[in-house]
Amino acid sequence: MKIAVFLPNWIGDAVMATPTVRAVRHHYADAKLIGVMRPYIAEAMAGLPWLDETLYFHPRSKDPQLSSWQLVRRLRRQRPDVALLLPNSMRAGILGWLSGAPRRVGYAQYGRGPLLTDKLKFKKARGRFLPTPTMDTYLELAYLLGCPIEPPQTELQTLPADEAAADRVWQDLDLPPGNELVVLNTGAAYGSAKKWPTAYFSQLAVRIADQQQLAVLVICGPQEREAAAEIAATANHPLVKSLAGQRLSIGLSKACVRRSRLMVSTDSGPRHFAAAFDVPVVTLYGPTHVTWGDTHYQHAVHLQRDVPCGPCMKRACPLAHHRCMEELSVEQVYGAVKKLLGETDRHPTCPEIGAHA
Repeated sequence: MKIAVFLPNWIGDAVMATPTVRAVRHHYADAKLIGVMRPYIAEAMAGLPWLDETLYFHPRSKDPQLSSWQLVRRLRRQRPDVALLLPNSMRAGILGWLSGAPRRVGYAQYGRGPLLTDKLKFKKARGRFLPTPTMDTYLELAYLLGCPIEPPQTELQTLPADEAAADRVWQDLDLPPGNELVVLNTGAAYGSAKKWPTAYFSQLAVRIADQQQLAVLVICGPQEREAAAEIAATANHPLVKSLAGQRLSIGLSKACVRRSRLMVSTDSGPRHFAAAFDVPVVTLYGPTHVTWGDTHYQHAVHLQRDVPCGPCMKRACPLAHHRCMEELSVEQVYGAVKKLLGETDRHPTCPEIGAHA
């Protein structure tokens, strides 16, 4: 038996899909699982043992080998028995149908119901979708496929190369052991509406460094280098550092989060690394509904301002005032940090530098 698992296109969603992939692997132990994903998702999933083969595609890539038609050709050569479609897009539905898989499992969304053989519908009330944890909606597809109940625990691993890269960062930036370090993540790939002001991050970093005597590391992707550098420069504190001048990778970010004592993050992909590595996390929500990103992690605090216009689910603030994030105060976030630090003692000793999960 061959099962083609189409993974989500966003890093955070892919992490939330890990319980589903694990459930399929456990139930169909003898099947060949083929992961279908964009290349950057593979880096986030690296080290996990569930997939037997990986097929990459990216419809916006200039590389012809990553085109949708090349993917269809490879899938047809594989002759999958099942296409499990975790993305809810029409594109995923068409690709699943073109794969030739006789069984196509997914949500009947955006008019793609006729392309599916096994389908679910999102719950609605008064014509609007009811907020439901995305992780749970993925697991429902695994159950539709016949899998038994799976614990809703996200899971990631780091590779030796990721830990070696983190070792170099720790040495270069003179960072202390992980139980003495807090990670900040400013990312907002979804859109500007999710951004918390860099000045607020700088003030928070100084509060953590001065009052908790903990080091602060600002992680970033290529698009956030400037913001990460600005946060560290504005903080102007010997305990506040950033990855802005380092060679960046998703694997490095995973390793940095895994080693840390606590994470503070916007509602973006890397914040899901924390729960997957059992690191307490404070998430700053703006335009998105908290429920969609809930992973049932017990050491998580979700902060969101109750504003009349939100949560609007928009990429950019349609009213241009950005109140949902601007009014989320440094004091409120720092209070959540203190609360989690007081409630959890995740790292009584530092994780061994160079060890991987």
